[in-house]
Amino acid sequence: MVMSRETNFVLILADDMGYGDLSCLNNESKIHTEEMDRIASEGMTFTDVHAGSSVCTPSRYGILAGRYAWRGRLQRGVLGPYDPPLLEDDLITLPQMLKYSGYRTACVGKWHLGMDWPGIEQGDMGRLKCGWGSPERTELGRIVDYDAPIKNGPCEHGFDYYFGVDVPNFPPYCFIENNRTVGIPNQRKPDDMYGIPGPMADGWRLEEIMPTLERIAVDFITDAAGKDEPFFLYFPMTGPHTPIAPLEEFKGKSDAGIYGDFVTQLDHTVGEIDKTLRDSGISENTILVVASDNGSPGRNGSLEAPGTVVETFGHNPSWILRGMKADTWDGGHRIPFLVKWPGKINPGKTSAELACLTDLMATFAEAAEVNLPDTAQDSVSLMPLLTDGKPVRKSIIHHGYRDLYGIRKGKWKLIIGTGSGGFSPDPKVDEYAPPGQLYDMENDVRERKNLYFDRPDVVRELTSEFIDVKFGM
Repeated sequence: MVMSRETNFVLILADDMGYGDLSCLNNESKIHTEEMDRIASEGMTFTDVHAGSSVCTPSRYGILAGRYAWRGRLQRGVLGPYDPPLLEDDLITLPQMLKYSGYRTACVGKWHLGMDWPGIEQGDMGRLKCGWGSPERTELGRIVDYDAPIKNGPCEHGFDYYFGVDVPNFPPYCFIENNRTVGIPNQRKPDDMYGIPGPMADGWRLEEIMPTLERIAVDFITDAAGKDEPFFLYFPMTGPHTPIAPLEEFKGKSDAGIYGDFVTQLDHTVGEIDKTLRDSGISENTILVVASDNGSPGRNGSLEAPGTVVETFGHNPSWILRGMKADTWDGGHRIPFLVKWPGKINPGKTSAELACLTDLMATFAEAAEVNLPDTAQDSVSLMPLLTDGKPVRKSIIHHGYRDLYGIRKGKWKLIIGTGSGGFSPDPKVDEYAPPGQLYDMENDVRERKNLYFDRPDVVRELTSEFIDVKFGM
């Protein structure tokens, strides 16, 4: 019998999984997400939660730092291969906050927040300004000393243990355990394997990335369940982001092609994590969160398959929302968000209240009864919302890939500028071209009718609040 103990935290973060991928959120989904649907029925489903950015690096920064990434050096885009760390040294991260209070912490999966790779010196930094697949940046892969420890990675930012990949479509193509590569990536990635050119470990197979991460995560939970101290597992999965490489047993399991099959495999992995918590007897002591880092780009496959998953299979990962990954429209950052906490959260509840991924840090701090660091200034505890249904957030700042900002307050959403700020085309947002976009999200969740000139009072109010948050710091 497992004795009662402090609350554990498990955060499963999908990569590029859209709101409309889950069948519990989209009754027209061509993917049957059986395990996530079950977790939704046993826990709480949120319908208006947003990532701190519509792309992965700044979104992940927001989770671990409890603040928007644009408060630091990253104002747009994401980190590329061999980029240095994004998390500042003076930040107390989410895992550090818990570790200092006696928690065992682990990260299993995709990092994408930068590391200091051994062998890259200050004089090589100019190459990091070149394109991700440029010869200049690719040359860095030959400079790195893979026999030496990597510095300023996950273990220097609060994790006792790390196993994963930096980015699955970036070099080096190998696993990393704690601060060293698993094996030496001394092979050249084949041109017909998806990803940016660079070194690869011998025998590297894209299909084995997710199963290996699943096994390591399950083993960590099983081992941690037998320890006295509580734990925090951050499990940032590598899919359904490219490389889209489902195992053979999942192929054909969806009606949305290989993309849908990969989501089906990830759904299975979510189920295995939840099953391990139950089998280990610690489910009731554990807050399990399932979310995504941003919206989906709707890819039809890894190797430039023609069309999108929407055009080919009629499956829309954005549901009815406008836009996709990278956009400031809601398709870019409104995400699936499920929370299960047996005995504390009434099963089957749904909340339409506003929340953000940055709020996880304050939520875990309150649940663990630890102090929230001052630097986590954009994190608001969701505990009153989880336990009593009480709203906690009045507004959120949105951030697109190309430095286009927005602010959401109540039913109103203001985008500071026109277009999407991301991957979507930039059509005229109305019959005229105003300097911004204003939408009533209560009555126009598809963001089709721009009310910028109709409600100047709302534009003024939201602009003023945005300026206070963005520049008041």
